[in-house]
Amino acid sequence: MSAARLPVQRHDWMQVPCEPADDILVIFGDSQSFGHNPVMHSLTTEQLVLRPPEDSDFEVYKSFFSNREASRYYGGPLRPDQAWRVLASHLGHWQLRGYGMWMIVPGESGEPVGGCGFVWPECWPRRELTWWLMPEARGRGIAVEASRTAIRHAYDHYGWPRAETHMSDDNIAAKRLVQKLDGTEIAREIFPDGETRTVYELPRPD
Repeated sequence: MSAARLPVQRHDWMQVPCEPADDILVIFGDSQSFGHNPVMHSLTTEQLVLRPPEDSDFEVYKSFFSNREASRYYGGPLRPDQAWRVLASHLGHWQLRGYGMWMIVPGESGEPVGGCGFVWPECWPRRELTWWLMPEARGRGIAVEASRTAIRHAYDHYGWPRAETHMSDDNIAAKRLVQKLDGTEIAREIFPDGETRTVYELPRPD
């Protein structure tokens, strides 16, 4: 991670193209689609199952987004109806982009404790890795294992040339995770919502 401060690039809503970019193209086997790919798949590790969201996950979404401190970097706190819309958007992202967020399920419990995956909202400059965890699931290496699995999948399965994440300066916990992922600071950008974030490139884990 670079300690030098990079110049800031601005992205405005009206300046970011709001149509699919070339590298949204997702390839699954012999099939190709420009978004609109219905394939939703799971990943497994020794400790975790990463699976697409489903309706029954609403309770963990509701619990996470009702926690002001836990959800502060994810738009929270949110009312239950707003948390449901986040769940719905994560499900819809798979259909519109062909990739998305997985629920993080520790193998020993069978119950989801958070989410991890890639998102690219409309008019956002690029896709990014993002994650969230319930407070009781933190400090156990779950976010690191889930993130490494997702990043490796992005390079090996999706064939992306780069994985990245964007974060606010005061999100100290996320910065620690990026360090564990060997992330490198590559840009400073003002995003369409007016927030300045640092962009980190995430290499393929060994």
